[in-house]
Amino acid sequence: MTATWRSTQKANRRARLLDEAAALFAARGFAAVTTAEIGEAVGMSGPALYKHFSSKDAILTELLVDASERLLAGCREILAARGFGGGRGLDADAAASVLADLIVFHIGFATAAPDIIRIQDRELAGLGAEASHRVRSLQRSYVDAWDEVLAAAQPGLSDAERQTRLLGVFGLLNSTPHSAAASGADAAGILAGMAQRALGG
Repeated sequence: MTATWRSTQKANRRARLLDEAAALFAARGFAAVTTAEIGEAVGMSGPALYKHFSSKDAILTELLVDASERLLAGCREILAARGFGGGRGLDADAAASVLADLIVFHIGFATAAPDIIRIQDRELAGLGAEASHRVRSLQRSYVDAWDEVLAAAQPGLSDAERQTRLLGVFGLLNSTPHSAAASGADAAGILAGMAQRALGG
């Protein structure tokens, strides 16, 4: 029981550290934040933070790798639930419906994790080579999964046009936190409609 409680407490502290680090990195930029400030945000001394993470870079890496893993896992769950993948295709109408689900999912992520979206925009280029390769590989798999669905929904589009549309749509969807903060309007709904039109042929 004690070991379980301790491991739970450690996991909770680690999660709090990640949340506070994300907020600080998003607000001020990775380079401007110190490990001491991250520790202070959760009532922990700077040296104690190193029991959870080896460095500030390790925190950034975990934030960005975890975000990419969660996006890909969520995408795959949607495709599996709709019977897409593993050699099984969908007709154009069904694939278009899956795209709509993917758009809602991605906007939900961007809305729930705006700090992560901001950090990814600004700090991805600063990751070390191994971490950068991991994140970009996950992102490539995510784009490829969407591309397979878009190809089924819009078989007349060339590979290049699908990629252009998808990359444009991801930029649009990732702007959700910024748009919501700036306009106060139903940014998620507006951007979802724009994304569907961009992918709709």
